[in-house]
This record gives sequence, structure tokens and C-alpha cells, in this order.
Amino acid sequence: MQQVVAGGLRFPEGPVCLANGDVLLVEIEAGRLTRVFPSGEKAAVAELGGGPNGAAIGPDGRCYVCNNGGGRWHEREGRLMPGLVSADYAGGWIEAVDLRTGSSTRLYDRCGDNRLNGPNDIVFDRHGGFYFTDHGRLHRRTRDRGAIHYAAPDGSFIREVVFPLDMPNGIGLSPDGATLYVAETMTARLWAFDVGGPGEVHTKRGGVLWEPGRLVLGLGGLNYFDSLAVDTAGHIHVATIPGRISVIDPAGRVVSEVPVDDPVPTNIAFGGPDRRTAFVTLSSTGQLISYPVDMPGEPTAFSA
Repeated sequence: MQQVVAGGLRFPEGPVCLANGDVLLVEIEAGRLTRVFPSGEKAAVAELGGGPNGAAIGPDGRCYVCNNGGGRWHEREGRLMPGLVSADYAGGWIEAVDLRTGSSTRLYDRCGDNRLNGPNDIVFDRHGGFYFTDHGRLHRRTRDRGAIHYAAPDGSFIREVVFPLDMPNGIGLSPDGATLYVAETMTARLWAFDVGGPGEVHTKRGGVLWEPGRLVLGLGGLNYFDSLAVDTAGHIHVATIPGRISVIDPAGRVVSEVPVDDPVPTNIAFGGPDRRTAFVTLSSTGQLISYPVDMPGEPTAFSA
């Protein structure tokens, strides 16, 4: 049974389940990091500006946020929807937020000579580094190419590990940490990359020129993939537009689908006792919902 945990959010994303039962999330349109209490009450943790898009707890207990740099918004049939970037868009960044004080430290806005164009989702490995997707941004007649990066949480190191991708969005690691999963939005494709060590991603290109890694699933049809989370059995739970969570096994089979009451679900995280509760952001209607799952979610590398 699905329950609404909180409403009135401004395009929520990036839920992070905390040990005390609270859920952190970002409100992209509001430029805010928000704490949602089990009662449904909300409290601002930090006013970040730009477009905070994905979040994860790092080894130092700070919340690391992918900030896409912000953009235009519009209402459509009572639903909040993102639009194109503004003409003066200057790029996105990765920042770390102290949950006690709300202070934010910007860590990266470039990788070498290339600016970050829409950091989107993030996952820490158990070595203490993190992978994140750079989604790119849509312009009126052009589109930035996407990438995956790996970085250190102290701001000392960043490298591009996969390029190019077609608007990469959700990112997660298999339970053994040996496989990195990435969902592309517009193609509704789920890719897998073998991980040889911290930030060592093997693309294993096949015989097709534009094949960046191993294809797990291409959903086809009028579908779009957003962010994802992995459970302890290795299933990949992908927020799928329109209106559902697709549960995909490592062999590429859709083993189940969970319909939700919003065409734009964007992210999922596991919390509650034994991580048997899924928390999903329904972005266009501004809600955080929850529902029970049979298989526990894989614990994140770090928690707070």
C-alpha cells in the first residue's frame, strides 16, 4: 500500500534515508536541501541555489549534492515541469553540505578543461569515492553530451570515466560493488560497466560504434528512465516515466512494475526497518511517497 509521506515539495529528487527515520531530499526548483520527518513535516537544511538534483551521504557524514546549475520551470496542467536552461547558464557543480550547520562547500565545477553541464545523480563506493552522472543540458537547438565521473570527497581528484552517454541519469552499484549501473533518460536504456577498482570502469565496447558498455535493457516505446536504486538481490529499481518504478534483474528482465500516481517519478531510496520500505519522489506533483518491498534495499556505503 502506497502512502504519501509529504507534499508541497518543489520538484523533489534525490531521497536519502537517514538512520533516525528522516528522509533528506532536494527540491530542484526551490534550490533547497530539505529534511522530511516521519510525520510529514519538513525543514530546510540548506538553501543551495541552482538546481540540486541528486544526493548521497559521504564518509564524513556530509550530504554530497549534484547541482545541475538551475534552469527554467513552467506549470503544465497543474504539474511543475522543468524547461530549457537560460541563455546565461554557466554550468553545474558538486557540493557538500554540513547537515548540522547547513553550510555548503563547492568541490567541483569542472573536470580538466570541461565544465560540468548538469550533474544529476551520485553513488559512493565503499572506498570512499563517488561516481556521478553528468546529464548534460538541453538548449533550444543543441544538447550537451553526457558522462560519468569519479571523484574524491575532499575536492582533490576528479576524472571522467565514461564518455559519451546520452543524457545519463540514475547511477548505482551492484551489491558486490563490481558493476556500475547507469540509466539514460531519453533512450530508456540501462547500461552496466565492470568496475576493476576505485574509479576504474571498463566499458567493454561491443561491435557497435556507439555502444558505451554492456546493455542490460533497452525498454523502448514511449518511456524515459530517471534515477535508480539497487536491492540486496541485485535488482535495479528504476524510476520510469510515465508513472511507474521498473524492477529489472541483472539479466535485463523486467520482473515487476510498481505504478505510481504521477507521470514523473524521479528517484527511489530504501529505508525503514531492514530497508524494506521504498521512498519515491513524485516530482511533478511535489510528493514523497512510500511503500513496502519484499526484498530489502542494498545499504548505502555510508549513512548518517
